[in-house]
Amino acid sequence: MLGPTRQPCYERGKPDGSNKGQQEPRMSDTRPIRRGPYPELTWPGVLVGYLLGSLIALSIGYASLKLGFSIEGSELAAILGFGILRGLMGRSSIVENNINQSLASSVNAASSGMVFSLPALFILDYTDFNIPLTVLGCMAGAVLGIAFIIPLRKQMIDFERLPFPGGIAVAAILKSPGAGMHKAWLLVGGAVISGAVHALSLATHWDSVPLGSWIGMPDYMNGVWYLSLMTVGVGFLSGGGGLYFVVGGYACYWVLAPILNLQGLLPSAQELETAGVGMARYLQSSLFRPVGIGMLIGGALTGVVLALPLMFNAVRSMHQASKTQSAVSRDELPIRALYIAVVAAFGVLLTISELAVPGMTFWRGAAMAVLGTLWIWMAGVILSECIGRTNWSPLSGMTLIAITILIFVGSGLGDRQTVMAAVIVGAAACVAMSQATDLMLDLKTGYLVGATPRMQQIAQLLGSWIGPILIMWLLFWLHKDSPLGGEKYPAPQGQALASVIQGILGGDVPTQKYIAGAGLGALLSTSGIGGLGVLVGLGFYLPFDIVLTYTIGTVLRLGLDRWKGSVFSEDVGIPVAAGLIVGEALIGVGSAVYNVISSGGGAG
Repeated sequence: MLGPTRQPCYERGKPDGSNKGQQEPRMSDTRPIRRGPYPELTWPGVLVGYLLGSLIALSIGYASLKLGFSIEGSELAAILGFGILRGLMGRSSIVENNINQSLASSVNAASSGMVFSLPALFILDYTDFNIPLTVLGCMAGAVLGIAFIIPLRKQMIDFERLPFPGGIAVAAILKSPGAGMHKAWLLVGGAVISGAVHALSLATHWDSVPLGSWIGMPDYMNGVWYLSLMTVGVGFLSGGGGLYFVVGGYACYWVLAPILNLQGLLPSAQELETAGVGMARYLQSSLFRPVGIGMLIGGALTGVVLALPLMFNAVRSMHQASKTQSAVSRDELPIRALYIAVVAAFGVLLTISELAVPGMTFWRGAAMAVLGTLWIWMAGVILSECIGRTNWSPLSGMTLIAITILIFVGSGLGDRQTVMAAVIVGAAACVAMSQATDLMLDLKTGYLVGATPRMQQIAQLLGSWIGPILIMWLLFWLHKDSPLGGEKYPAPQGQALASVIQGILGGDVPTQKYIAGAGLGALLSTSGIGGLGVLVGLGFYLPFDIVLTYTIGTVLRLGLDRWKGSVFSEDVGIPVAAGLIVGEALIGVGSAVYNVISSGGGAG
């Protein structure tokens, strides 16, 4: 399976193979010539992909629990891949590094898929689910997502030529191996600085800066800044799109809170003392957070509704792709292998729904497995079309819908069993959707750098098994360190899902605030700006100290783009920002593991 591709390569001082097919050099040209196949799917590329994918999955999974949204890991893997494959191992094949980033991003795909769903079980205190079967279900979901999306490659990339902006960005990195080495060093430097700052913050227990109180700002304006270079890095990577997230936070504390104060609607000092909270905490917990959760739900669901035209277009693409199957070359995985993968993964989902939860009947479990499989196919098509055209994916909304449907299918079991079964199968579906969009982005990158699709598809399958193991481990360790859904690990998407579940089961939830927020999120999502309702809702939901620090990264990106140019931001700013995320996240995960071990706990 592993080895060089069959394509010939003639190199004249260009070991990346970019000049393959050129004529022989002149006799006066004394530079070395190498003929033959160039390395693509190789053991070094695969092993480096596993290493980087594991680091990136843990880092982005940690960041997602803190900030409520995920980022792609392909760029990080491509940059770091140059540092290891080219800098340390002396290997210089672009397509080999492309395999590295494809496999690494496949490992990372489990981070968003599981972090958006499974924390709801921890928040609801339903932690007695079957862990090995849940991990196996997420692996099966990953295989389903890959298998369902492969037949669409030719239609979406070769025929429709969807832009896939994220795939283009990674291709640009792969095509500049010299710049890639420089970026790798910048990323490592950013990681070292960020890790050192976070370690110092943990040692001194100084994780925030009360700048507002130093300058006399009222408490209700919440002028506390979160000391986190990771948050600055995420803000920088988000760029102009992060402004919408920032707007949500500022609207809460610097617009709505002063208005409430002028109208005398804020609680008195005595009422706050009785409640045992400060003004900022009261506003977040009793007003802005519930409204923000409603906005997340309303914005995500509206995004799905608005994506329906893309769904119909994608279904038409599937139909057209089926007509061209006979023309698919041997560069693609054989369709028989995909059928086998789908059947096997469906069998695993059926087993999960039967065995993971006590009391599940065969027919109810079969219904969950069938619906989960169909939803993975439909949602994967929708999300790939969305991200291919807009670079935005309503993954959280599709997950909410899937789990809601599964809860109704499982009705008749006890509430606890119904929720566990629905969330477990829903997590598998979410991982599948994340894998589908990730694979299409990577296939676009491969199309631009001359990679072999079949090799990338194999790499994606090779990376699909380890991510669920790592993320499940991460969730349990962090939950033992500090409960998920709390102040340290807010898990906004998991909190929103838990609120939906409580509402379905008739729990005591602030329904009016959720409905008001859902209406506002839905209205914002109809603006034509992808994900606007969700982004603004996160600004409402998350603590304002995170929003303030995030602002620094966003402003830095906009400033550098304007005064130094977008090229400088991409060549210098983005690698450093990525390093800031990795460094702090790895120190944070390591600290959580140390805290659990030192307190006598464990992750089991």
